[in-house]
Amino acid sequence: MSTRTAQLRYHGTGGSLFGLFIVNGLLTMITLGIYSFWAKTRLREFHYSHTELDGDRFAYHGTGGELLVGSLKAFGIIMVLVIGLVAVSALLAPGSGGEGMQLVVSIGFYVVIMLLAILAVNGARRYRLSRSSWRGIRFSFHGQYGEFLGLMVRGTLLSVVTLGFWFPLFQNQRRRFLVENARFGSEPFLYDGDGKALVPEFLKAVLLTIPTLGLYWCWYAAFKHRYFWEHTAMRGARFRSTVQGGPLLALTLTNLLLVIFTLGLGAAWAITRAQAFWCDSISMYGTVDWASIQQRAQDVSATAEGLADGFDIDVGIG
Repeated sequence: MSTRTAQLRYHGTGGSLFGLFIVNGLLTMITLGIYSFWAKTRLREFHYSHTELDGDRFAYHGTGGELLVGSLKAFGIIMVLVIGLVAVSALLAPGSGGEGMQLVVSIGFYVVIMLLAILAVNGARRYRLSRSSWRGIRFSFHGQYGEFLGLMVRGTLLSVVTLGFWFPLFQNQRRRFLVENARFGSEPFLYDGDGKALVPEFLKAVLLTIPTLGLYWCWYAAFKHRYFWEHTAMRGARFRSTVQGGPLLALTLTNLLLVIFTLGLGAAWAITRAQAFWCDSISMYGTVDWASIQQRAQDVSATAEGLADGFDIDVGIG
């Protein structure tokens, strides 16, 4: 039984990550890009193995082979859609009176691509968590595709109709879905934020965008981070974030300068600085009977991960 505060820590260094970048880059070039799937896996293993909670490191169990197979399946899905679009467009070629239908089909194609991208986020999160563990216990994600799709479409439309004012509530609803469908072994995560406190902070950021040249959004991002984590719990424990706008702005600007003035070579140090900043701000306090949590491994395909990669969508687990 643990009653003390458990702190999240990140121990990765820029030098170690830079070395990994060099090896991954060389092997990816030598194999004409095929090694990129294993490179991505090694990068995740690096970050997980250097992240610690309550004295124990996280572990990543995905493989490059899984990502390769998942990407091939995702590529097949996209190619079927493209070939279908080309075939239909040929049948409705200009001059045949089908210009209007051709436009409808093209719009439909991009709508399907957008919906696939949304589903890829849900599926990639399912894969990523199923391959993550701490103290030997796997995480898992059980969010239903249809429910997530409805949430994203509804939230996007309401944000557009309300000229963006619904957006902070939409962000909160998305956070609730992602948290409440996550598990650590047999133990579910809980979320009790209604998002109302985000609205005035969001409006303040909108009003201060021009006077502060957009810099005030760092304060909104920090507030949102604190709000999301402070309303996240697991059994008898709650999480807490100490991120503040000023330090976040300083980190963002110094990392930007670091990358620019090193012509990109400092990216590894910028990444590890950011990882340490976010991790070191999070802690968990309360009472958790870790021994009572049982293993609940989840068998998940990497196809959605491949789709997310194809659409250039980054899916985190925080």
